[in-house]
Amino acid sequence: MDTQTRIASTIAREIQASPKQVTAAVELLDGGATVPFVARYRKEVTGGLDDTQLRNLAERLTYLRELEARRVSIRDSIKEQGKLTDALEKSIAGAETKAALEDIYLPYKPKRRTRAMIARENGLEPLLRAIVSDRGADPAKLAETYLGESVTDAKAALEGARDILGEELTENATLLGSLREFMRAEAFISAKVAPGKEQEGAKFSDYFDHREKWADIPSHRALAILRASKEEVVTVDIAPDPEVSTRRGEDIVASAIGIHSDAPGDRWLRGVADWTWRVKLSLSMYVDLMTELRRRAHEEAINVFARNLKDLLLAAPAGSKATLGLDPGIRTGVKCAVVDATGKLLDTATIYPFQPKNDTRGATATLMELISRHKIELIAIGNGTASRETERLVGDVLKLLPAAVKKPTKVVVSEAGASVYSASETAAKEFPDLDVSLRGAVSIARRLQDPLAELVKI
Repeated sequence: MDTQTRIASTIAREIQASPKQVTAAVELLDGGATVPFVARYRKEVTGGLDDTQLRNLAERLTYLRELEARRVSIRDSIKEQGKLTDALEKSIAGAETKAALEDIYLPYKPKRRTRAMIARENGLEPLLRAIVSDRGADPAKLAETYLGESVTDAKAALEGARDILGEELTENATLLGSLREFMRAEAFISAKVAPGKEQEGAKFSDYFDHREKWADIPSHRALAILRASKEEVVTVDIAPDPEVSTRRGEDIVASAIGIHSDAPGDRWLRGVADWTWRVKLSLSMYVDLMTELRRRAHEEAINVFARNLKDLLLAAPAGSKATLGLDPGIRTGVKCAVVDATGKLLDTATIYPFQPKNDTRGATATLMELISRHKIELIAIGNGTASRETERLVGDVLKLLPAAVKKPTKVVVSEAGASVYSASETAAKEFPDLDVSLRGAVSIARRLQDPLAELVKI
């Protein structure tokens, strides 16, 4: 099976489609077509793949192509080293993720000069093999036969053997996979405030002494902790429970070595397993889980934002009605903008019903005059600062309207992005002579009339 066919089959299985449908969609995407275009205008070509299937297809296509390119690169690199065996080639071909592929490549990846390399050059690898093969012998006694100019005592010899075994363990793909699964299930993420950062990082006070399961932390808390760490307000750690699960991590490493008794060799190997977990592998797992947490948190945050934005964009339009938009504020006043049924700006005003001016009478008079003169049917109130106070003010004004004046309907709307729009080039072209603060009130009025038409400007 060639690479393209394998990729098509994999994606087809994941999105519950046929390989033929996937191949057709891939050809369209490779030809420059976008997901929305294919979903809407090429259904007959893709066999009816919907937009969700196509988005997943496009995302996985990129990942799997990168995976295949890396697979070829790794296989060629190992082949050039003359170390590619049939079993190794089969493992490389069977790797389903980038992480699994990199784990396989670790022992063959060109690396800087390490302590394990130096130990091998000093002839200490046979010592390690002797300890592993004869667990009943005393490792210190075995080490005495490997002394020389570079290795002057048994302690140095055993440290060299330890370095070699430690490096082999950190490059063991099966062990790394087992440890990742263990850490994903058992690890806790903890945050502690950095000394002297209590006042400077007060906004992160919820995380000055925080601890919860890594697998369960929601995206908003993860992002807050990551931001606090980036600003050096807190220090972050990802590790299993020190009293229970840490020993399990060491046991997993020991199991990879094959320790089954309390013989002298096994006791020494157990010490190496504990040292390797503590000094090398726990740090490696921390980096892996931190990277995975950051990616997961970003993806979840983007999905939440997308869902909220979709709800906002697809909110039912109020229709073509004269609307008064109110952008609430306290010190700077409440900005008012009247638009007609087509969204054309008719009138503006700024009222100051709250502190420090407390001009409730003047604000009431202005609102009553705008409502009466322009026959307002809807009042859109932004949901930002002073929104509730402004809504109460409008409620009081509506009670004072004469019986002959039809009372408009008041609605609180999201003002997200109104300030962005008001200072944008689009708003400047649309209202070159209107103050920036009043442009936001226009946007609030229009987004009640037709949310989608207004929000696409942001």
